[in-house]
Amino acid sequence: MKLHALLTYLHSLDAHEGENPEITSIENDNRKVKDGSLFVCIKGYTVDGHDFAQTAVENGAAAVIAERQLNLNVPVIVVRDSSRAMAVLADAFYGHPTQRMNLIGITGTNGKTTTSHLLEKIYEDQKKKTGLIGTMYTKIVDKVFETKNTTPDSVTLQKAFHDMAEAGVSTAIMEVSSHALELGRVHGCDYDIAVFTNLTQDHLDFHKTMERYKHAKSLLFSQLGNAQLENRPKYAVLNADDEATADFIKATAATVVTYGIDKDADIRASDIQIGAQGTTFTLTAGRDIRNVKLQLIGKFSVYNVLAAIGAALCGGINLDETIASIESIKGVTGRFELIMANQDFPVIVDYAHTPDSLENVLKTVGEFAKSKIFVIVGCGGDRDKTKRPIMAAIACRLATDPIFTSDNPRSEDALQILRDMEAGVEGEEYTVIVDRREAIEYAVSKAEAGDVILIAGKGHETYQLVGDAILHFDDREEAEKAIQTKLGAN
Repeated sequence: MKLHALLTYLHSLDAHEGENPEITSIENDNRKVKDGSLFVCIKGYTVDGHDFAQTAVENGAAAVIAERQLNLNVPVIVVRDSSRAMAVLADAFYGHPTQRMNLIGITGTNGKTTTSHLLEKIYEDQKKKTGLIGTMYTKIVDKVFETKNTTPDSVTLQKAFHDMAEAGVSTAIMEVSSHALELGRVHGCDYDIAVFTNLTQDHLDFHKTMERYKHAKSLLFSQLGNAQLENRPKYAVLNADDEATADFIKATAATVVTYGIDKDADIRASDIQIGAQGTTFTLTAGRDIRNVKLQLIGKFSVYNVLAAIGAALCGGINLDETIASIESIKGVTGRFELIMANQDFPVIVDYAHTPDSLENVLKTVGEFAKSKIFVIVGCGGDRDKTKRPIMAAIACRLATDPIFTSDNPRSEDALQILRDMEAGVEGEEYTVIVDRREAIEYAVSKAEAGDVILIAGKGHETYQLVGDAILHFDDREEAEKAIQTKLGAN
């Protein structure tokens, strides 16, 4: 695409009249620039892309988008907000790919990953080609790609959608983080269905207050647009039991569909029975009533299922076929994942890394634990510090044997993170084992028949971030090793 044609999508009052090179790609990393690239200077947390513009030109950039004038020998287009411009240009460059598919966005503090995988299964069972973008990976039909952020930057995102469209994907499902919404990474994404799971404390290091955090989430629903098109209706699927939903209803012009357990909702679960092998409940969806038997465990799982059912119904999928798909799902990697290696006590690995998610998972464990509950929990470094004492207090309140350990300390001192946690549990009984591997080994060595071990915080992650190092570490692997060691010793 020619530069002038691409720039028309910025709708600037000052038309660019300089050189008009052919643009071969859009990049915001100077190391990825090649001949013909349009380089976008982004001010990041630690580096400023403007400082790398000259290097980008040397690498072949044909033009540069910047927030200030730069002395370069290629066209420099100055914009007010380069991140916003990048999102608009990426959408245009890749041919508005989300307008060629059904796009479902899922936001909320907890449950995004599970809900997205439930929906992927539902649509795949309908013989639909699907795409998935989220915390664990990006998936295009049957090809999986590594992802660094829950929601990638706008260029990576639009390229992924373009590749999905080219692969024949008819429905794309993505987790939409509050960071992405606040920073405008999803500008240009044409959502058909937006889903809200819940809102609890997280990311206050970035948003500062819960009100600002909630506002960021609301942007997904306001960005559904203000028109109701007959051939492409828009839906907001909202959790009726969460207080934030009232604000999200005000924020959106889309058709609202609610789901819940405790309050009246369009889609509702009642008579919930939770056991160690699964969960059953009665589903009411409009006038339809069905008995549902899940292989998933916990009330939080029921919420995720209700959200998925709501989105599927909005997408035109039959209720009974939707339920059949959901009932066949055994679980999602790292989400209440059961680790059994012939031991006589269950070990559960879960991604719970917020106060609310930790409390939900521990309450679920409490429903079937016959004796002791061991919980191994830590808090990430360079993240919201205020939740550390809260999570420690939850662990001490809902587990008999809380064990505090390191998570992903990043640039922080792991011992200081643990001291921050301990500040919330003065006078309580707990164990501190800094090394996560040793903490897992300790819990397994102490557990007996009837006990339950919950390893919280990392879930599907296969690494630990310590300083600048990315170390291989998988809670599931470590649990299995510890179990085998214990069984061997016996």
